[in-house]
Amino acid sequence: MLRTITVGNYVQIQGLFVKELSNGCVVVSVNDRLYEGTPVSRRPS
Repeated sequence: MLRTITVGNYVQIQGLFVKELSNGCVVVSVNDRLYEGTPVSRRPS
């Protein structure tokens, strides 16, 4: 499943979901790298 996270103030990364951490952050995988950040919330439809 793809997830989008925010890293810093302006950078968003989309990658494969790896795990959710106890502090609410999410880890995603892009190629061979792992990124940790806050999840981007979905917009209401």
